[in-house]
Amino acid sequence: MSDETKAMLSIYDEPISEQQSPSSTTEESPDEIASHLSLDASVVPYIGQQFVTHDAAYEFYSQFAKRCGFSIRRHRTEGKDGVGKGLTRRYFVCHRAGNTPSKQPSLKPQRNRKSTRCGCQSYMRISKISDGGMHEWRVTGFVNYHNHELLEPDQVRFLPAYRVISDSDKTRILMFYKSGITVQQMMRLMELEKCVEPGKLPFTEKDVRNFIQSLRKLDQEEEGIDLLRMCKSIKERDPNFCYNFTVDSSNKLENIAWSYASSVQSYDIFGDAVVFDTSHRIAALDMPLGIWIGMNNYGLPCFFGCVLLREENSQSFAWALQVFLSFMNGKAPQTILTDQNVCLKDAIEMEMPDSKHAICLWLIVGKFASWFNAVLGERYTEWKMEFYRLYNCETIEEFEIGWHEMVENYGFQTNRHITNLYACRSLWALPYLRGHFFAGFCTAGASKSINAFIQRFLSAQTQLAHFVDQVAVTVDYRDQTSELQSMQQNLQNISFKTGAPMEAHAASILTPYAFSKLQDELVMATHYACFQTDNNSFLMRHHSKTHTGGDRTVTWVPHHELLSCSCRMFEFSGILCRHALRVLSTANCFQIPDHYMPVRWRRTHYSVVLGRENGILDDQSEKVKTLQLMVSDLLNEAVKSKERVELVSMEVEGLLARLRQQPVNKNRQMDFIN
Repeated sequence: MSDETKAMLSIYDEPISEQQSPSSTTEESPDEIASHLSLDASVVPYIGQQFVTHDAAYEFYSQFAKRCGFSIRRHRTEGKDGVGKGLTRRYFVCHRAGNTPSKQPSLKPQRNRKSTRCGCQSYMRISKISDGGMHEWRVTGFVNYHNHELLEPDQVRFLPAYRVISDSDKTRILMFYKSGITVQQMMRLMELEKCVEPGKLPFTEKDVRNFIQSLRKLDQEEEGIDLLRMCKSIKERDPNFCYNFTVDSSNKLENIAWSYASSVQSYDIFGDAVVFDTSHRIAALDMPLGIWIGMNNYGLPCFFGCVLLREENSQSFAWALQVFLSFMNGKAPQTILTDQNVCLKDAIEMEMPDSKHAICLWLIVGKFASWFNAVLGERYTEWKMEFYRLYNCETIEEFEIGWHEMVENYGFQTNRHITNLYACRSLWALPYLRGHFFAGFCTAGASKSINAFIQRFLSAQTQLAHFVDQVAVTVDYRDQTSELQSMQQNLQNISFKTGAPMEAHAASILTPYAFSKLQDELVMATHYACFQTDNNSFLMRHHSKTHTGGDRTVTWVPHHELLSCSCRMFEFSGILCRHALRVLSTANCFQIPDHYMPVRWRRTHYSVVLGRENGILDDQSEKVKTLQLMVSDLLNEAVKSKERVELVSMEVEGLLARLRQQPVNKNRQMDFIN
């Protein structure tokens, strides 16, 4: 699109007010007009031309105007005196007829809008003729003289009168709109569907945006009612669906939170570490969005819940946390990661006092460019590497010394962002966090997968009720994708790197994701020398180190199978560190103690895990344990080939179908659980 066309569009998109009608009655023959404009005479209006309705006359004149390079608008109407006499005369004028109306003084700020009116005298007048009880409209005046240049065919289509979105196109746009794709993507898809060149649709991106905006202009109260109605409908279909809401003093929806049955079940196992991301807003609704996300045993994000808030304050966040805990049967996470938000920090201290609160590193790093790029210039990349080095320091003392040196080297003594980061260092720096469980959320891969998960429904430009529906679709898609990726992980052949019995034992129990982490530690364990300092203590030193720097102390109590390392990796990730594994090898242990392969990282099916965590089956525990081992063996054998997976899937489906047909004695079930 040329610059001239864009400039023309910026003018023609402005509204035109009526003021002056044409006064000329000069006429020109149709043949003369047709010859001058290189048109067929049949498409040129002429005096005496007849139409059944005034709308038919308008449409005919509009098509003529489009061929000529201008558009028209309805102008003055005239009728007979007296009530009920009806309309007798209409004027259709060029869109540039009349003069620019003068603005009236106003206290309110007014936009300095440009006008296209230039006093053009072109018009067509029609009059109503009655003959023997029949009525028709005839052209009684027609002037085609313009005091402005007419547009070329490739420009006239941009005039507002010809930019029309058909009903079928509106339906398509509405469907695209609900799916969350961008306007640019909508335009390209419709261009491909209609087999037209880019930019040749009968409407522009601005028209699509205006149409979408008209969909958003709903009464907020009605929109809230629609949302609650949808939640109620979901609850009727799925009794395990959870939702809660508050209303303000005007009885309008204020806050709402919801979760799904599968989310509650996942939280029972993977709710030890939770990300509560409140860094996004729903643009179409102008509401802060909060999303609770965890990580499953295959290292994939899992959805726990969602909340929409009217305000971002301590009271709103406290309500959100209260409702989330009620959804999850009062179980608070061990660790909760959030954005750097003072109000949210206060709410967590009040509602989850026993949970470790930390700040997501990727949410901090995402702001670095705007904070430090201009200040540091070419040294920005160098400083960022130094920040990551400090973030990964082994000890608090090392971090503190390095931080003060960094501030001095880069002249950050008065930088408010550096001051704020240091003030809350215990919430984001690893030396302060390693004693708490984070389920791998501190890795770069975790941040990317979480952001990709959120973006699937965050991009939905839709109404409030449709947004909840979009979240449900995304969660279902995520669950299916997780199952597929889990199966793909299980189908991959495991490559052993050490040949140690501990490696084979761990591979049979842990998921491929968790096993790969443990395997890396097993490989590195061979690089460490092990010195026993007393009965239960061991000093670990890397083979390349000749001094005490970097040494680790491991405590091993064989009688109780208790392990601990000063690096605290197991407490942080749930995966045994290289130092502890080296001690187990020295102690001639061929299997990793059961309690150092947490349930959350195992292949075990959720229902088996839940039964064990809830204390089910005191007298049946051995049978359940045997069944669990059988299931584990079944998986290990099945993943050796695609054919085995298909066979096992078919047999297990049949077994489950028969099992579900077996009656369950409710009383015995309760006795069983209690």
